[in-house]
Amino acid sequence: MENKKNDVIIIGGSYAGLSAGMALGRSLRNTLIIDNGKPCNRQTPHSHNFVTHDGKTPKEISELAKNDVEKYPTVQFYDGIVISIKRNTLGFEIETFDGEKFQARKVILASGVKDILPDIPGFAECWGISVLHCPYCHGYEVKSEETGILADGDMAYEFSKLIFNMTKNLTLFTNGKTQLTVEQIEKLKSNNINLNEDKIEKLEHENGQLQKIVFKNENNVSLKVLYAKIPFEQNVNISQSLDCKLTEQGYIQVDFMQKTTTPGVFACGDNVTMMRSVANAIAQGNFTGAMVNKELSEEDF
Repeated sequence: MENKKNDVIIIGGSYAGLSAGMALGRSLRNTLIIDNGKPCNRQTPHSHNFVTHDGKTPKEISELAKNDVEKYPTVQFYDGIVISIKRNTLGFEIETFDGEKFQARKVILASGVKDILPDIPGFAECWGISVLHCPYCHGYEVKSEETGILADGDMAYEFSKLIFNMTKNLTLFTNGKTQLTVEQIEKLKSNNINLNEDKIEKLEHENGQLQKIVFKNENNVSLKVLYAKIPFEQNVNISQSLDCKLTEQGYIQVDFMQKTTTPGVFACGDNVTMMRSVANAIAQGNFTGAMVNKELSEEDF
């Protein structure tokens, strides 16, 4: 690329990264967005709860967003994967998998998270289609359906409260002996929420549409939708090489201005919050871009 010196490099070109890029482009900042085009929601057929774009595919929304950002001449894109970030006299040096190196005064981490899928046959094929992570994003479309939750312990108990609002045909699957307390179990029973502790063998589905859960004891339960609370990790480990602190939950720690614990490095989107939604990512990205521009303006004044 002609210009490898940038005011800002954004790592991640999905909703948060694109939104930050627009704010910076409109602020006349030379900005480079590095992304490999593989967002975590690429398998999801529809995105919801985002006004003006409700029901569109995630890809359609991101393509529209990228088209908007590309109109600003100071914003450029690079298709690649970042493997390292190092401090230097100019700020930061970013190296990609194919050996390219770029300079930036500031860095925005908008790289999202990577879901760690359980080793259950059929789970990956259904993830984002009929095995869901968020009732706000997808719950309305499956309201009142025969529904399951795959989780256990306090997280399962709290999540059950949200899903119970969407359907009363609800079963909690713990995939083994539950860690729920006696009091929690009694509360679930009082709301007619079933508890199933059988070990899961597989998920039967048709093109990602869940049909039934099959257990190792050969029993099965027919379902149309299953919510799942699963672990995650940061999509890229570069935040750790920068000494960016993580929260107890594994998110990048940021302050009210989206600054990480490493000076000059900001973060926004799914990597900093459990509220994983398109609308939230876009809002955070817009704010982060403004805060980065503010910091650059103060340094240059």
